[in-house]
Amino acid sequence: MLPIFFITLKGLFRERVFRGILISAVLFLGIPFISTLSMRQVAELSITLSLSLISFILLLLSVFLGGSSFWKDVERRYVFSVLGLPVSRTDYLLGKLGAVAGFVLLIAIVLGLIACAVIWLASSAYPPTLRPVVWTNIFFAIFFDALKYVLLVGIAFLFSTVSTSFFLPIFGTVSIFLVGSATQELYDFIRISEQAFSPLVKNIITLLYYFIPNFGAFDLKVNAVYGISLSPAGLMMTAGYFILYFALVVSLSSILFSRRELR
Repeated sequence: MLPIFFITLKGLFRERVFRGILISAVLFLGIPFISTLSMRQVAELSITLSLSLISFILLLLSVFLGGSSFWKDVERRYVFSVLGLPVSRTDYLLGKLGAVAGFVLLIAIVLGLIACAVIWLASSAYPPTLRPVVWTNIFFAIFFDALKYVLLVGIAFLFSTVSTSFFLPIFGTVSIFLVGSATQELYDFIRISEQAFSPLVKNIITLLYYFIPNFGAFDLKVNAVYGISLSPAGLMMTAGYFILYFALVVSLSSILFSRRELR
């Protein structure tokens, strides 16, 4: 598994998709200037823009690298050469998945350091008057954002294990991400709303809420921007949710790939 991990990780740095997406990191240079357009909330705006840009770059990396890395090996028949060696399908899958997930975490760390430098420059030039910058909240916001996209990589691999085309891993992953980002709001809305919803609508939304990964639980941007205290119990619950859901996705991917007939 480790040789596959390192070979895949090395190949990811040569991906054209990675190079193209990483160019968008240049946008960080414009954040301090754009933040000055909001004279009273320079620090808050710099945090918002920095975290949003990190989230956007990680989303692109997770979808395109997660959805294409494994699928391309099957399509180009590289997988047959590897599986001809004393390597199990599970080890091969875990090596590929671990490399892409580790790559996403590595990029999140690099972008996080750049974002912290940008936020520090903006807050130093225009010190916040209403609330101080809470660096702990920013750290946790970046960390849990990275976990969210690692989970998305796992889902992309899950689609790749059963797909015979390029479109299912990409568009399936994007669809799951969009639905999973909105299920929390929809579920809360039908619970507190005074409007009458049909039992069918309630059951569908409830099913989506429990079945589709709740990506909204990983979003801590509001806490980072406004310095709202984080709940240790909530952070531990979210981390546990990630571990359980990611383990379930990886296990299901391994089972499906082990039973897949490769031609």
